[in-house]
Amino acid sequence: MTEHDHGHTGDSCLSLVTIFQSLPEKDLSFLDDIVSEHHFKSGEYLFHAGDNADSLKIISHGQAKVFQIAANGKEQMLRILQTGDFDGEAALFENWERNSFAEALMDTDVCEISRDYFQNLMASSPKLAVNMVNAFGQRITQLEAQNTEVTTSSVESRLANYLLETSAGLKEDSFKLPLKKKDIATYLGTTPETISRKLTKMSEAQLLENKGLKVKIIDPDGLSMLV
Repeated sequence: MTEHDHGHTGDSCLSLVTIFQSLPEKDLSFLDDIVSEHHFKSGEYLFHAGDNADSLKIISHGQAKVFQIAANGKEQMLRILQTGDFDGEAALFENWERNSFAEALMDTDVCEISRDYFQNLMASSPKLAVNMVNAFGQRITQLEAQNTEVTTSSVESRLANYLLETSAGLKEDSFKLPLKKKDIATYLGTTPETISRKLTKMSEAQLLENKGLKVKIIDPDGLSMLV
């Protein structure tokens, strides 16, 4: 992991996160001063189970999987963090221990806000505290809307979006899927067989080429029409 100084790309990181987008420019500039940047190579861990959760982590570029290790030793994937996603917002307000792991699936940039820095800022800026409460309320509403979208949007749409986001993260049209099909299926709420069928259908429609876990996007505009 490579670590950088505070505040270099804080603005861009904070603008990616819904809970900060409603804050005034003045408060965003304060937050920008307490953001630190980290770079993780593919395969490196953003955090481990048992780590103290003492910061909010924002994916400014890349992709990471969050998973747990089951009692039988098998990996159980919980979710994927894409560009703009974040993890640990509760850590800004309370001390707790992580019960999951996060591994970078490609070279990934992360912005981080420490709880101590953030709480000190909250104490000196009551306006920020009020705005944060309102922003969290909006976040809850948006999460509910996103959950509804996941249950109503098609698997084809979700898969197309995942492929486009992965291609953007890798900056390549031709790439090996960073996840096994069973994990992609878990992430998208479907089965590995359905993922294979949808990839075959997209290939037949000449939107992409697919062989095993290797994908080459031929028609990104066509794929985006499915999203």
